[in-house]
Amino acid sequence: MISAEALSKSYRLFRRGHHRLLQHLPFGIGSRFYREHQALQELDLEVSAGESIAVIGRNGSGKSTFLQLLCGTSAPTTGMIETRGRIAPLLELGAGFAPEFTGRENLRLAASILGLSRREIDERTQAIIDFADLPDGFIDQAVKRYSSGMYARLAFSVAIHVDADILVVDEILSVGDGAFVQKCMRAIREFKKHGTLFFVSHDTPAVLALCDRAIWLDQGRLMAQGPTRDVVLQYEASLKQRRNGGAGFETSTRRAEEPVNDVRADSLKAMAESGIPAKAVFDPASSSFGEGGAMIRNVQFLDESGKPLDALLGGEVVELEITGDVQDEVKSPIVGFYLQDRLGQTLFADNTAMGHDDASAQPLASGSGFRATFRFQMPWMPAGEYAIGVAIADGTMEDNIPLHWVESAMVFRIHGSHVAVGLVGLPMLSVTLDAVSNFQETGAGT
Repeated sequence: MISAEALSKSYRLFRRGHHRLLQHLPFGIGSRFYREHQALQELDLEVSAGESIAVIGRNGSGKSTFLQLLCGTSAPTTGMIETRGRIAPLLELGAGFAPEFTGRENLRLAASILGLSRREIDERTQAIIDFADLPDGFIDQAVKRYSSGMYARLAFSVAIHVDADILVVDEILSVGDGAFVQKCMRAIREFKKHGTLFFVSHDTPAVLALCDRAIWLDQGRLMAQGPTRDVVLQYEASLKQRRNGGAGFETSTRRAEEPVNDVRADSLKAMAESGIPAKAVFDPASSSFGEGGAMIRNVQFLDESGKPLDALLGGEVVELEITGDVQDEVKSPIVGFYLQDRLGQTLFADNTAMGHDDASAQPLASGSGFRATFRFQMPWMPAGEYAIGVAIADGTMEDNIPLHWVESAMVFRIHGSHVAVGLVGLPMLSVTLDAVSNFQETGAGT
């Protein structure tokens, strides 16, 4: 599918603007008014059809240069790269869009450049518009009036609808809102079933979730390639070495029977409340599917007194309530939920069939309603947007029929958080740091 051999790219960097002109004048022959910058050096790579490749590295490491060579928007200085199949690139924001053209005109132009016929474009235009989900009327406005998020919506929507063999995504999803990014991640996962993915991101969880192989570039050189987790660990270790000389840390786990009161709760709550948390509200228009016969009508978080929660801060005990009505008898009902971050990664999930003694599995009669509740302690989570997906099904854990499955049924935001590393943070039983006069090992043999 893709083969690169001794692939290199260099640029001439001129100190002053007029040096470029001097270099091409007759008296400039033999003189050198520039210095050579090697953006990519001797890269060898083989990628088979259907692989998902993460390209990781610091800013300026050569990632974007490699993707430009892969997509054919730049030519190598030396070496070669061969690709087979249609490539859909998502590189710089708005690349390929004419600022004065409308969104509709640009999507037709971009789809044509990517290889669709006029008939295929006509057939898919509405699907592209629907997926992009731009504000009313903006599809017929000049794209120079678009925000960066609107650019990303339209560009991604075009790329995912052109039957590409290779999808190249270079950080473009970092500007999207939470609900749209989740939609994009679902589309990328669907694309992976039949296509080859190149994904560039500084978001480690997204890289681990999407890619089964990674290449690490640094100063234009290929430092490592292999299984994603192994390469990411090498890359992150190199970053830590640069920052603090490679100091490491140890982890341990514990289980609490009762909710843990984090000793920092008051100060962390004040930090979180320094912003203006957005209220979590059920969205009945969110994407959904199912066989029908039951309908989810509302989803909300309740506090310990049973009142709706306006904001989630992390660490608190909450009750997730899912309610709805039944049109046809449901003999073996299962109600469940999952919580995802903005990249569509599931952080945790549960349902009423997972061995919960208090959860009733009695049939739901036609014309009745249902109410499912899940009481748990919310983990601390990094600042950002999250979504709750919910579903009701009929059957068993192993064999069931979804009746109503609502993706991103409720989107909410965590504005302030102390969690800087990892997907979630754990409530701490205690946090101490004491000075001691000396350190002596204790235990057997000392």
